[in-house]
Amino acid sequence: MRGERRSQRVGAASPAPRRSRGLARRTRALLMPVVCAVLLAGCASMPDDGSVDQVDSSRRAEADSQVRVYSVSPQPGETPTQIVRGFLEATTSDEAAFPTAEEYLTPRMADAWDPFASTTVLSNGPSAHKAPRSRAIAGDGYSVEISGTRMAEVDSKHAYSPSKGDYSEVFHLTKVDKQWRIDQMPDGLLLGESDFQRIYRPVNTYYYAQLGPDGDSITDGQNVLVADPVYLRRRINPVTETVSALLQGPSGWLDPVVTSSFPSGTHLAPDQHLSLNDSGVLRVRLNARGATAGEARCGRMAAQLLYAVQDQASAKVSKVELAGPADRELCTRTREQVAPYQPGRLNGSAKKAYFIDEDHRVAAFQRKESPRPVPGPLGSGHVEMGAVAVNRIESEAAAVSRGRRALYVASLDGSASTALGDPVLSSKAAHEKDRLTAPSWDGLGDLWVADRDPDNRRLLRLRGGKDEPDEVRVPDLADDERIESLRIASDGVRIALRVKEQDGRTSLQLGRVVREGTAKDPKLTVEQLRPVAPHLEDVSAASWAGGSRLVVVGRESGSVQQVQYMETDGSISDQPALPGINDVTGVAASEDESKPLLADSEDGIVRLPPDATWKMLTETGSAPAYPG
Repeated sequence: MRGERRSQRVGAASPAPRRSRGLARRTRALLMPVVCAVLLAGCASMPDDGSVDQVDSSRRAEADSQVRVYSVSPQPGETPTQIVRGFLEATTSDEAAFPTAEEYLTPRMADAWDPFASTTVLSNGPSAHKAPRSRAIAGDGYSVEISGTRMAEVDSKHAYSPSKGDYSEVFHLTKVDKQWRIDQMPDGLLLGESDFQRIYRPVNTYYYAQLGPDGDSITDGQNVLVADPVYLRRRINPVTETVSALLQGPSGWLDPVVTSSFPSGTHLAPDQHLSLNDSGVLRVRLNARGATAGEARCGRMAAQLLYAVQDQASAKVSKVELAGPADRELCTRTREQVAPYQPGRLNGSAKKAYFIDEDHRVAAFQRKESPRPVPGPLGSGHVEMGAVAVNRIESEAAAVSRGRRALYVASLDGSASTALGDPVLSSKAAHEKDRLTAPSWDGLGDLWVADRDPDNRRLLRLRGGKDEPDEVRVPDLADDERIESLRIASDGVRIALRVKEQDGRTSLQLGRVVREGTAKDPKLTVEQLRPVAPHLEDVSAASWAGGSRLVVVGRESGSVQQVQYMETDGSISDQPALPGINDVTGVAASEDESKPLLADSEDGIVRLPPDATWKMLTETGSAPAYPG
């Protein structure tokens, strides 16, 4: 048996040693910038019997980014339970292909095991104990049951998805040269939450939006890049793994609404360890299939590569060189040459932030200037307004009247008429809470809004903000569920919906926008709703805050309200925690991540600059909004 694991950091006093009856299960090396690696030993107590113990390192503090974890080989005479626990710990190491973990397997199992088939994340780590007779695998040998509480799955394309429920699998062991070894178990990895966060990091890969007939409404509508987040190992060939993940293609959820410029079957040519040279140049050799791309297509491929690798690389990527398997040049693109493909190019500049002032007019903040009503009819006060959305180029705004009955669209050009005109949409619902949501603009110049009328619930899209509304199907919504608010991404293929569910709670769901039909007869559908903040019992507000990130306001069960960043795949962002604030009823962020966060609180509208605390913008006013 082994003593309890412990760690030691250079420069800190060593803790008093604890007695150990075996070798360390895990050894750590703390890499220093000048001196050679210092190995830090720890040990783990693994009793044969008794109570069930966790086997991951979830109880230890968050590992420093410079701490590398190494695994230890199985020791003679270890029991089956110890072998299984040792194997699980070995899979949390920083070994690229898990050679030490394979030592815990029979030769046949080592050849068959695919550690990269999937990763199951357990909230408190896996527990290992002798399998009850009802679950034991028949035949000679020994069965060990692994159990825990599942919180997420990462598939073979590295895509994360929340997945709640109990986890239970049985590992079978047999003796090889009088030592227990695992001969039956599932493919993939099994990690506790803290180990997963230490080992993996989210990285955006990029693919081109399929906008159907609506792509013709903007310049270069075929060149809109959409972020597809994946989880990759932090310290194992990060650039190579990022490129490999990109070449695998988009995640299953995003795949129907995006496309890749890489020819089907494209892979990296063998024996490459990709990295940027001193000038920030990335050179990538593709297999024969990838080398079939022509010059124009190759340029689009280079754009995907540059922006995906830039998300992972610490240095600036200045150029991408693509070559075939024999190192024959395919194309070269500089950062400047692929700038027209830059992700978020439809975001807009967000020169101002907008809100509804105390007189229920649409008003705007700009830098350090005092807020003032916007030019044109929406700032005149002729009709009291309750919420506003401004298009991405800040030329027009859409505002919902104070009672949420009517939706108006008007120019923000001060030279335009001060007459507001007729509403472009009206709700017939009797009660305010059942009428129109706040609207939202995509980067194509189209306006989205939901009517919550119990007799005619609809999600609508108004092309150009003025055309007759097109009804958008949302087949995943049940008859007694409805959209409480919405935010469409600038790329137009992803939409965040706050959905009031059958039990009365409000969740945040992300849907993909499928655009079919023709320009004259469009057919739009929001498909495959998936939870973005599954741990929150009630979501009160949300806003896009980057290419694959949202800021969400909500409560966990029995907890206080919190404001936090969430990734679009449902994982908690690695962004720093946001400072607390009381009674937030609305939140506004820009997909331009340099803009401060805005919140509608009980005290007024407040802003959160980077690396700062909340500061008051105005004590009078409500419903803050950035363009979009």
